[in-house]
Amino acid sequence: MIAGKTEVPFLDLLGIQVTQIADGQSELAIDITEQHMNSWQVAHGGLLLTMVDAAMAVAARSYDAADRSVVTIELKHSFLQAAVTHARAKGRVIHATPTMAFCEATILDNDDKICGHATGTFKYFKRLPTRLEKN
Repeated sequence: MIAGKTEVPFLDLLGIQVTQIADGQSELAIDITEQHMNSWQVAHGGLLLTMVDAAMAVAARSYDAADRSVVTIELKHSFLQAAVTHARAKGRVIHATPTMAFCEATILDNDDKICGHATGTFKYFKRLPTRLEKN
């Protein structure tokens, strides 16, 4: 995974970009458009939850010397305030074992105010061919 490219079609569809990857840390960013908003005209919670999940997964992958993939095992997110025009998710590994990564991520708005915070557990596994790669 390289900065700017996600390798995840869903993140590309949403317009989420990877802006930093380094030794157990990551940052993702998005400019929030009308399509990302809920009925209150702020970022939909699902968008923010997707961002923290992806930020933690990218951080976990960047921490693993074997370059394995990860799958989310558990995720908890607290919404603190709305994001309106821009959001950044900063993820980091707080502890890792040979098979698991324990991570956290924070969502920040364009004024660096905290919009949300998450913790998650990720399982490392050898990358397998995707459905599209098999065809």
